[in-house]
Amino acid sequence: MFTGIVTDVGTVRSAEQRGDLRLTIGCGYDMATVELGASIACSGVCLTVVDKGGDWFAVDVSGETLSRTARGLWEEGARLNLERPLRVGDELGGHFVTGHVDCIGEVVGVCPEGGSARISVAVPADYAPLIAAKGSITLDGVSLTVNEVREVDGSTHFSVNIIPHTGSFTSLGDIAAGRQLNVEVDVLARYLDRMIRARSH
Repeated sequence: MFTGIVTDVGTVRSAEQRGDLRLTIGCGYDMATVELGASIACSGVCLTVVDKGGDWFAVDVSGETLSRTARGLWEEGARLNLERPLRVGDELGGHFVTGHVDCIGEVVGVCPEGGSARISVAVPADYAPLIAAKGSITLDGVSLTVNEVREVDGSTHFSVNIIPHTGSFTSLGDIAAGRQLNVEVDVLARYLDRMIRARSH
């Protein structure tokens, strides 16, 4: 379990196909405190540490994960938003995040708003019931608040604001139209939707 509060931005140093895709990710974590087998959220995807060094760790990315996550993340030079798991007693600064991507969103607009950037993201219309204004959503592992939701040409568009701090300390600072993002809806919305669907049958 995670919170969507990014604690480091790592860089993919190498990507090697070994059946699964083995990534070596450079980071600023004290790797002496990270055990093999531990989970680290990498741009919103919960991955398992399979090897490590002084300033890096390695993960294996399965074909299933590759097919269900945003393009461009799993290649050499890519910047990844990193978060270690929530521990009992830690401050919950964002919201509960599982590290399981629900869908891929695409940035359809970026507009300056004060010192922030307001971005609009399109997702498949099936996810409309799970996204609410003033609710929480996770984009590439970053917990954000939804400003508004609307239906546009068969898809659902929602907007969020990227404040300067978030832009500086995550990979979202250089966001532009056309970029794909890993989207995880609020886990509470996911379960409520499932309960409602089950009761209607």
